[in-house]
Amino acid sequence: MTADVCLVDTNVLIEATNDRRRSHREARALVESTTPLVISAQVIREYLAVATRPPAANGLGLSMADALANVQEFRRGIRLLPEERPVLSTFLALLERASCAGTRVHDAHLVATAVAHRVSTIVSLNAGGLSGFTTTVSVITPRQALGDQGPATWRERPRSRRRTV
Repeated sequence: MTADVCLVDTNVLIEATNDRRRSHREARALVESTTPLVISAQVIREYLAVATRPPAANGLGLSMADALANVQEFRRGIRLLPEERPVLSTFLALLERASCAGTRVHDAHLVATAVAHRVSTIVSLNAGGLSGFTTTVSVITPRQALGDQGPATWRERPRSRRRTV
């Protein structure tokens, strides 16, 4: 297991919620592990958008009430980073150095949040989308973040009340 605090990307929370997703077991095991995790308000907003979007549009089709209940469950074990002024200046500086547009702007903001809060590791299933912004942040998968706490440990834990689809 990594000793550092890890910033969790939205896609990990989506995978943890939907048991039909390919990386569900690892994502859920990470969310329920003792690995020190943090998220940003951006991740919560993105999670709510995807969780309440219809499945036909690659969403989870949850009601807002269920999606908000999931956020509350996530926040029990994952600390929320404050959105502070340094995040914006770091974000704008990253955009000046890196070529990106469209949805990659969200990726740049996630990296900027990590940099501004001195978090050196992001847990994501989208390493390619997060690359190229900075060399000070590494991107690892949920399985890598778990290290020796793999899904076998998760199977022994009681299931949370998190809504799955």
